[in-house]
Parts: sequence; C-alpha cells; structure tokens
Amino acid sequence: MRDSSSPSAHPITAHWKKFLVIGLIGLGVSWFFAFQGMLEHNHRPLLSVLVGGLFWVSVLIGLLMLTMITRVFDAGWAPVIRRSWELVLPALPLVLLLSVVPMALLPKFRHLLWDWTDASHLLPNGHEVGHDPILQAKSWFLNENFFLGRILGYVFILGGLVWALRKWSFAQDTDRTAGHTHRLHAISAVGIPLGAVTLTMLAFDCLMALSYHWFSTMYGVWFFALSIRLALAFTVIITYRLSHGGWLDGIFNQAHRHVLGCLMLAFTVFWAYISFSQYFLIYTANIPEETYWYNIREFDSITGLKNQWWSVSMYLIFGFFLLPFLILLFYRTKIIAGRLLSVAGLIFFGGLVDLWFNAVPRQIADKSGPEGFIVAPFLTPHLFLDLAALLGFGGIVIAVFLRGASRHETIPVHDPRILESINYHE
Repeated sequence: MRDSSSPSAHPITAHWKKFLVIGLIGLGVSWFFAFQGMLEHNHRPLLSVLVGGLFWVSVLIGLLMLTMITRVFDAGWAPVIRRSWELVLPALPLVLLLSVVPMALLPKFRHLLWDWTDASHLLPNGHEVGHDPILQAKSWFLNENFFLGRILGYVFILGGLVWALRKWSFAQDTDRTAGHTHRLHAISAVGIPLGAVTLTMLAFDCLMALSYHWFSTMYGVWFFALSIRLALAFTVIITYRLSHGGWLDGIFNQAHRHVLGCLMLAFTVFWAYISFSQYFLIYTANIPEETYWYNIREFDSITGLKNQWWSVSMYLIFGFFLLPFLILLFYRTKIIAGRLLSVAGLIFFGGLVDLWFNAVPRQIADKSGPEGFIVAPFLTPHLFLDLAALLGFGGIVIAVFLRGASRHETIPVHDPRILESINYHE
C-alpha cells in the first residue's frame, strides 16, 4: 500500500506522454535525414544522431556512476535525490538501442560514420583504408566483429547494472528489509570498476574511433569527468523543478544544493585538469599521429590561420570551465536555487558543445587542396538536426523518468538513511 509520497499525488507524472511524443517526433526527423544522408553519402546527419544520443548517454552514465558511488560511500544526503536517478536510469540502455546500436549494426551507417570499417574509403593521402598500415596495426581491436560485440556488450552491461540497482532498491519499498542496502553496496562495489571500464571503451569506440589514427589514453577519463558534470547539472535542473510543486517540495533543501554545488565545482576542476593534461602531453610529445587531432580544430590547412573551430575551443576554456568555476567558488551560488540552476544550465549547454567539438570536426578527402583534405565546418544547415536529435532523445529520457515516477515510490521511505537525508544539514 502506498503512503502519502505516492507518485499518483503528483500531477507532473501525467505529462510523460507529451514528452514521449516530443521524443518520437525529434527522433523521426533525425533518423529520416540520417537515411537521406546515407543515400547521398553525407555523414553529417548521422553525426547529429550520434552526438544527440551520446549526450544523453553521458548524462545517464554519470547518473549511474553517482548512484553507485553514493551507495558505496553510504552518503547520508543522497537517498531523496538518488531515487530520482533510479527512476531515469532505464533510459540508458534504451537510448543506446535507439542511437549507437543501429548505427553499428547497419553496414551502410557503420561505413559512413566510422571510416575504418569501410576498406574502400579514401584517406587524405590518397590511399584506401584497407591498405592503411596504421589500421592494420590496430586490427586486433578495430575489426568489425569485435566492434559489434563490444557495442552490444555495453547495452547488456549497463542495462544489467541498472536492472540490479533498481530491483533491490524498489524491493525495499515493499518488504522494508534493510538487507537490500547491503546487496546494493555489493552490487555498486563491483559495478563502479565495471562501469568505469565500460564507459571508457564506449568513448573509445563511439568517439575516438571516428578519427581512428588518433589515440589518447586519457580519453576515457575525460568522458567520465564530462559525464559526471552533466549528471550533476541534470540533477540540479530536475530537483529545482521537483522542489517547486513536485514530490521533492519541502524535502529538498539548501544543504542538498550545497553538496551538489560542491561536487559541480570539484568536477569542473577535474574536467579542466584532464582536458589540459591531454592537450599538454600531446603538444609536448609533438607526434603527428596525435597532434593532427588538435591541428584541424585550430588551424586552416591552407592559410595556417585560425579556423572556425578555434572559437569553439576558446568557448570550452572560458565558457565551459572558467566561468562556472569562478561562479561556483562563491558559497551563495551553491545554496541559492536560482543561481545554482543558472550554472547548471551553463554546464549542460557546454557539455553538449564539448561532445560536438570532439565528434564533428574531421578530415574529408579533397584533392583540390594542397593538403588533400578539408575540415568539416561547424556553421552548417545541419545544426537544426543536432537540435532535433537532442530534443528527441531528451524527450524519451524525460518520458521514461515521469513514467517510472508514476509506477514507483518517488521517495525511498524505507531506506535506512532516509531520515538523515530528509533532515540533512551543512
């Protein structure tokens, strides 16, 4: 029998169908143009689907890691917030199934997006991918069968972790057994390293392999830092809404905001540290197979002057790192709901730009230029497809969240630390 925290008492959950419609429309538009692009051998519409899907995948992976981390550390502030994470987590394997999986399974999509899977693809040096010695040296990892197996493995591993964490957490709502908490600790202790390896390999396969000549051993850590930043920003946004007329009204307090603000500051610094370290090490080593990735994002191959992507990189430095960092240094930013919400919005948008910056620029073979290639520009008509994919997958995520809230308890009233969480103070 449900108590006063029953989700049926909150009319906000009734809007899940509206978000589902928005999501389906956005995905329909995105995939329609992706198929059109395939017929025209244009990879850019497919990149829109990839970036939109991976953006929400990164948010959800961050939420999954935060769920397990707060379980392992038995964080007393977390239970009232963690239940909202658990409600939205089923969207993680779903978004993967709607984005990355069909791209990997369908050969024409796969060959168009990941050059190394198409042996006849022409490289800027005039050679075909099938005769590329760099790919041949990496063939133990970059081969299509292993690639497809890994992509499907990510769905099963992440989906399995989500299932296990939700099963025992929701079971505690009905049988009131504290032993479920111990099971969840054990699952999280195993799930954290497993999730870390999975998100690292996912970043390698879906993003780093878009330019398969390039490599960075720090790429998985960058993706982890980005995912946690986005997850925290998402948490601030949804808790703001749910504490104003939702099921967290009167429960989510200033101390909870302070914790989230402190974590946002910490991972803003961590993201900057990893991003700078990667750039600094590649710049110092000055190896052509590594430096070209940054060169095409900074310089025009013909004139040697700064290109369009240079301004995007400057935004990431000053808009995605420095501005949130400086604002979050102030105590009042962390405790005043409106200010923290504004910073969360900055980080949410900046995270999308960061993923876009990593995925979209690429060398396109063009014999008319002296370098034999051109760099894909960012000011293109396809920007509306980026927005459509973002809204499409976002609509699905919010629909899953609200649908889950209408079927399960929104406050884990039998969690051993629920009273500590509700009465949490600085």
